[in-house]
Amino acid sequence: MKKIILLVIGTLSITLSQAQNINDALRYSPGEINGTARFQAMSGAFGALGGDLSAININPAGSAVFKSSYASVSLSNTNIDNNTTFYNGQRDSSESNLDINQGGGVFVFKNQNQSSPWKKFSLSIVYDNTKNYDDQWIANGTGNSSISNYFLANAQGLRLDEISAFDGESTSQAYSGIGSAYGYQNQQAFLGYDSYILEPTTYDDNNTTYASNIAGDSFRQKHNYSATGYNGKIGFNAGAQYGKNTYIGLNLNSHFLNYERFTRFYETNNDSESLVREVLFENALTSNGSGFSFQLGGIFKLTESLRAGITYDSPTWMTINEETTQYIETLVIDDTNGDFYQVVDPNVINIFESYRVQTPSKLTGSLAYVFGTKGLISIDYSRRDHSKTKLKPTSDPIFNAENAYIENTLTAASTYKIGAEYKVNRFSFRGGYRLEESPYKDETTIGDLTGYSLGLGYNFGNTNLDLAYSNAKQDRNEQLFTGLSNPANIEADNTLVTLTLGFKL
Repeated sequence: MKKIILLVIGTLSITLSQAQNINDALRYSPGEINGTARFQAMSGAFGALGGDLSAININPAGSAVFKSSYASVSLSNTNIDNNTTFYNGQRDSSESNLDINQGGGVFVFKNQNQSSPWKKFSLSIVYDNTKNYDDQWIANGTGNSSISNYFLANAQGLRLDEISAFDGESTSQAYSGIGSAYGYQNQQAFLGYDSYILEPTTYDDNNTTYASNIAGDSFRQKHNYSATGYNGKIGFNAGAQYGKNTYIGLNLNSHFLNYERFTRFYETNNDSESLVREVLFENALTSNGSGFSFQLGGIFKLTESLRAGITYDSPTWMTINEETTQYIETLVIDDTNGDFYQVVDPNVINIFESYRVQTPSKLTGSLAYVFGTKGLISIDYSRRDHSKTKLKPTSDPIFNAENAYIENTLTAASTYKIGAEYKVNRFSFRGGYRLEESPYKDETTIGDLTGYSLGLGYNFGNTNLDLAYSNAKQDRNEQLFTGLSNPANIEADNTLVTLTLGFKL
């Protein structure tokens, strides 16, 4: 009777429970603002300056620095070059994307009451692409651990009747029903068992131990990764100037994201003891989300030339919805009846329950020195404690365990930015440098990000045209699947070229 009840549940529902992890928390956290060309050219060091639409997203007081209403739109081309090392293999890959990454306007209202200390007010709305997910890379090499370890890690301790199909049940029905009744881990064990990768110790329903049908210590492996999507933000801003030297502002931010990823893992071996000689494992993920954050900031003229800024970024509260599909195919060696390919294609979309990510807050301090009308130099310093990242609801024991892991694995990290601008007649020459520390205690997981930028601008009077080039490098290790002994080492080289057209309103 128990089996009949589970079958009914499985055929009616494919809403599953999956343990999201530290990778999701970091991936979906808002990144640094791509921004306008002027902003990019100075590596984003604008916390004490204002007067730029992207600067408003760094310090909301920046809108009140504008002397008149202003609008701009930015077009950027992103190019990502990846050098991937996996065991003895090395591959280069590249991905580029052209997109409108910024746009918006600020409206300035001067106070006609000359005796009031409130000199002007500002309202603005700005869209910025905070993170671009377009990326692809290939890891290939000969390793000493098999993908079978992934399926074994999920299967050990689970009952055979909770990872296998009922008599007369189709692959789709079994995959969906197992997920609905027991969860994502059991689904992975089912894929391993139904594809002949796993062998139970006994074929009793209460069996909980399994062995691999893949033998040996030499496996040729190739992993293809391809992703698209973005993390965007629309900021609604209000600012004000008090007296001659004080500017304050508030941002209310609406966040939204779309992330689509496809991976294809292929493994072969020539061991005569292996029942399974080839494995093709495909996974597709689609994530959509929305969220909210706010920012408070101030800019202060300490002298006619020296300015200081301070900004508080609240946590970002995101709600994430995810869907996945899976496919596995194996070559099974059958000396009696002949070799055959076993295809396990559930053709089922797993729809997971919504979960929430709370990213940590950030505090930014800034200094800038303005050389009259000739130029300026600006420095930003910010700090964010990534160990405060939370997956919610915290009442879920799986999320609680993952949050404890996040707290022990991630750390507080600083970001340093310096930018400069020099003006010659109508031309502006710009440059910058930035350093973002790794969010991991173990920096071999993800290393520090270092980048530099250059730019040129021309002021036509009421209109300005700006061009920027920025480059950033970062190394990271990607664990392809649980149980594979070696991660893929990826050296990422990101280049961003941005063109901005701005004009007074």
